Amino acid sequence: MQHEAHDTHQGHQHDHGGGASWSMATRATLHCLTGCAIGEVLGMAVGTALGWGNVQTLVLAIVLAFFFGYALTLRSVLGAGVGLRTAVRIALAADTVSIAVMELIDNSVIALWPGAMDAGLADAKFWTVLALALVAAFVVTTPVNKWMIGRGKGHAVVHAHHH
Repeated sequence: MQHEAHDTHQGHQHDHGGGASWSMATRATLHCLTGCAIGEVLGMAVGTALGWGNVQTLVLAIVLAFFFGYALTLRSVLGAGVGLRTAVRIALAADTVSIAVMELIDNSVIALWPGAMDAGLADAKFWTVLALALVAAFVVTTPVNKWMIGRGKGHAVVHAHHH
């Protein structure tokens, strides 16, 4: 199975001349951003609403971002008929670096923006900084995904199973 997936992927990589288009990288990053944003917003909102400290809120947001990022990939790979064990491996291979970079950037923006972590849910600053942090994460992660896909890593692993 792995050898077949590798051969399928190699053909996929060859179709792109050993690289990846910006369009493909953008789609992969938007997919990742969707899961990360769901987890990030939920984590920040829950932590803020419960009056948790900054560290606890950031940890919850990061854990939920990884959970929802992986969950979206698992849903699509399982929908393609791949078994659960293989689907989990694909999700981990496809999304770990992308989610990690995205989380590093967006949580750094939020943590370093003066007053952002102290803003409440009803404060425009909370939502504005969160949105800007996600945009910054998208901008930084897209070239990372382009580089990884062009080398048969990251989201390219998912494409090998979408036939």
